[in-house]
Amino acid sequence: MRVDVGRTFPVCRYRGRVLTVTTVNVNGLRAASKKGFVEWLAETSADVLCLQEVRAEAQQLPDEVREPEGWHVVHAPAAAKGRAGVSLYTRRAPERVQVGFGSAEFDTSGRYVEVDLPGVVVASLYLPSGEVGTDRQDEKIRFMDEFLTYLKKLRVRAAADGREVVVCGDWNIAHREADLKNWKSNKKNSGFLPEEREWLGRVLDDADGGYVDVVRALHPEAEGPYSWWSYRGRAFDNDSGWRIDLAVATPGLAGKAVKAYVERAATHAERWSDHAPVTTVYDL
Repeated sequence: MRVDVGRTFPVCRYRGRVLTVTTVNVNGLRAASKKGFVEWLAETSADVLCLQEVRAEAQQLPDEVREPEGWHVVHAPAAAKGRAGVSLYTRRAPERVQVGFGSAEFDTSGRYVEVDLPGVVVASLYLPSGEVGTDRQDEKIRFMDEFLTYLKKLRVRAAADGREVVVCGDWNIAHREADLKNWKSNKKNSGFLPEEREWLGRVLDDADGGYVDVVRALHPEAEGPYSWWSYRGRAFDNDSGWRIDLAVATPGLAGKAVKAYVERAATHAERWSDHAPVTTVYDL
């Protein structure tokens, strides 16, 4: 099932004027590959695919996802085995690859990788999830502080290089009340804390981070569309989800976005992750 947002537009490979970027937290790529990810990968129309929570070294992955035919792949696993991990799959060979964002603490944590493609920098981000009252939340705040500084530098550097930027991934923050079903009961939980929402607001502030939430820009009044549902209870069946998987782009690229959609599984049994793929399409 696709939840479409925006204007209908013909999709083609990134060889001409249209760029299609998909992001998804796979919740363990080895497990997802056994549940339907391989089949999904064979059918996707994406030109660039951003994965998060891969949770594996490249050599641990099955051939059909480690180096699938027709894709150039960059895997950035975490130093801690079985944790985090991000990947980028591109139809075109990247002109430059960068793992991490210059952080002594986080560059080996498997949370960020970027590539230069013609006219655009595409990044896969897995922001820490956090947990109120624990060291995990402190870690999340430290990451956020460092990452916003980097995002500003990236925007300037890319512009000087003649490129736009899109950072796709699991941002682990719902920005507005419309971005999660049960916002009232989550106001004191990580992912919807006032300070987290304020930080994401800074990322999206013209006078600060200078980026745009592409899906929200295409459909400013929508509830959701949600991209993550807990495996607990009947969250998926009741559509009690969160919109935390975002495509955050520089204004020049965001202004060329013509369509966005979430590939929500038709049934709980058909899911291969607790997240759904989120796709944005740009008319270049």
